[in-house]
Amino acid sequence: MDFSHINWLAAFVAALSAFLVGGIWYSKALFADAWMTDSNLTLEQIKAGNKGRTFGFTALFSIIMAANLAMFLSGAKTDVAWGAEAGFLAGIWTFSAIAIHSLFELKSWRLIFINGGYSVVSLVVMGAIIGWWR
Repeated sequence: MDFSHINWLAAFVAALSAFLVGGIWYSKALFADAWMTDSNLTLEQIKAGNKGRTFGFTALFSIIMAANLAMFLSGAKTDVAWGAEAGFLAGIWTFSAIAIHSLFELKSWRLIFINGGYSVVSLVVMGAIIGWWR
């Protein structure tokens, strides 16, 4: 693996975009209530959680995802369209993994589509950023 082909600034911005997408996706305006209900979580439980741990590991894993995607998009022909398409394909991959785990955990299809949908959308945005910045 040659990490010199990664535009680290683009990967960092792509990783940050996952926070923006997540903030919108899991907001009250979209899926917060359904996600909390199907996850069997209350607002009090969420507020009591360790925010540093949650957001710290989220940042770490978002950077890993963005760097991984950037490795796949390191070719000279990469542009915003191919970046978004590759992000979509990676999103289908992660959606499928989320679905498999969730089915064994007896989670609802609604929760699978909420969490898997976030993964698809965030990876499309990541890929588009990386492709645009190529």
